[in-house]
Amino acid sequence: MPLTRKGVATKRRIIEGAAEEFRDQGVFSLRLEDVMARTATSKSQLFHYFPGGKDELLLAVARHEADRVIDDQQPELGSLTSWTAWWEWRDKVVARYREQGENCPLHAAVSQLGSATDAARAVARGLLRRWQDQLAAGIRHMQGSGEVAPGLDADREAAALLAGVQGGVMILMTTGGMEHLEAALDRGIAHLRGSGDQGSGN
Repeated sequence: MPLTRKGVATKRRIIEGAAEEFRDQGVFSLRLEDVMARTATSKSQLFHYFPGGKDELLLAVARHEADRVIDDQQPELGSLTSWTAWWEWRDKVVARYREQGENCPLHAAVSQLGSATDAARAVARGLLRRWQDQLAAGIRHMQGSGEVAPGLDADREAAALLAGVQGGVMILMTTGGMEHLEAALDRGIAHLRGSGDQGSGN
């Protein structure tokens, strides 16, 4: 049976409350009692919306946070049509992860689910595919305007840039330092821009 508007709001409040627990506590553990207290919901309400218990809630948090990763980069990520736009996207990514710091609800939820589970892998694959597709679309646009060398494989370039970003994020979560993330973005964009300059003979 479809949820009522109130039911949808309650379920969303529980998911967001669980994500906030991860963000505030900074630990890879989640107690349902803490989520219930934070969201002012009872045990019966929680299991009504998440009959699978903790694992079902963790998966919902992971999906919510995966969507948020993409949403937080908009509209810049979907509008990579000039070098100014690329640098604006770069700055938005850096600002997002600087604000998030070392505590990542998505990583925490997926870690508790177990990264080898089909559900956790599906969430991670879906996020990375959407992210890479939008980067590739931006690269293709820049190829169409002559700003990026036409011979580059847009999908592979997007994959490499995304891998650099993800590596930088993992180092941030481990050390608290932003330098690697910033370097990955700066070098990735500079590489794309440099390919266009070489192709034009400049």
